[in-house]
Amino acid sequence: MPTNNRRDHDLVLLGATGFTGALTAQQVARHADEGTRWALAGRNRGKLEALRESLGVDVPLLDADVTDEGSLRDLAASTRVVTTTVGPYVRYGAPLVAACAREGTDYTDLTGEPEFVDRMYVDHHAEAQRTGARLVHACGFDSIPHDLGVLFTVQQLPEGVPLSVRGFVRASGATSGGTLDSAMTAFSRPRQNLEATRARRRVEERSGTRRVRRVTRGPLREDSLGAWAIPLPTIDPQIILRSARALERYGPDFSYGHFAAVKRLPVAAGGVAGVGALFALAQVPPARRLLLGRLQPGDGPSEAKRARCWFKVRFVGEGGGRRVVTEVSGGDPGYGETAKMLSQAALCLAHDDLPRTAGQVTTAQAMGDALLARVQAAGITFDVLER
Repeated sequence: MPTNNRRDHDLVLLGATGFTGALTAQQVARHADEGTRWALAGRNRGKLEALRESLGVDVPLLDADVTDEGSLRDLAASTRVVTTTVGPYVRYGAPLVAACAREGTDYTDLTGEPEFVDRMYVDHHAEAQRTGARLVHACGFDSIPHDLGVLFTVQQLPEGVPLSVRGFVRASGATSGGTLDSAMTAFSRPRQNLEATRARRRVEERSGTRRVRRVTRGPLREDSLGAWAIPLPTIDPQIILRSARALERYGPDFSYGHFAAVKRLPVAAGGVAGVGALFALAQVPPARRLLLGRLQPGDGPSEAKRARCWFKVRFVGEGGGRRVVTEVSGGDPGYGETAKMLSQAALCLAHDDLPRTAGQVTTAQAMGDALLARVQAAGITFDVLER
């Protein structure tokens, strides 16, 4: 594969003046590997200069605008890795992915939008394979704790046998303007989501005799957690199953189920009803605009509020006569811990000795144990609770 080592920068962060982008910039400034050549990019030079001053770092500032494809091509050609926090990605993300695929530049983002991921596979996977670019989506709470959590669980089980894993998510978080915009945009596009899924299925190669499948069941009581398990329709199981298809370590027959763990059934029912109401409102443009007006892009929870947020994802894995229970846990999932994960994924691509992959790949597939070690060092906990 072509090398992109002879570039001006190791890492460029696009969208650094946004809410999550600024937190990610703080993480890179504090924890980048020694000698990392990194830069901040965006369209507002004044805001970039203010951010650089607040960080106390002397790094280049690059002009880049997601509506200017020429600036994105120049950006991609200047660096080994681009990481972006500019969403909703289905609205703003495609030109940057195209530029990275064309230039052989590694790419990471925070998307949890299945439509965007599927469309980027259809449009740019083959080109990225040709140039050697690694396109790694979902490098925040969607989906690193889940993707690497399942990998960690699988590694505790025997090799070469059928394996099943179930994930149970518990979390307390808050919402920013960018997150709300991304969610409402995704909810408002059910037809486009379905079209993107079908388009990917038509072009995606699936070969070999290994079997990988998702397990979906209705609400059920999970006694080991003392909670109700509700199927969770996020992008995470899609990412996990793609990792399982790519990696032999998941065994000849792998299944995964993804659930929210809720202590009381009425609370679970209320949550489902609330999501349904948001989905319905997203189909009505005036209602959607009214909801989006409650939080502006760049708005987000205070540091004190984020400090009270947390997440725990419990995994139960079985296979070869063995059963293991693991847990991934951390603080504020949506912002503080997401900034850690995104920054470490980008640094991992820039610096670590990794498997030779290219095209659209997952975090487990592209970075695996190297990223697992990095996010653990950054404070995300991976524990084996039972063997």
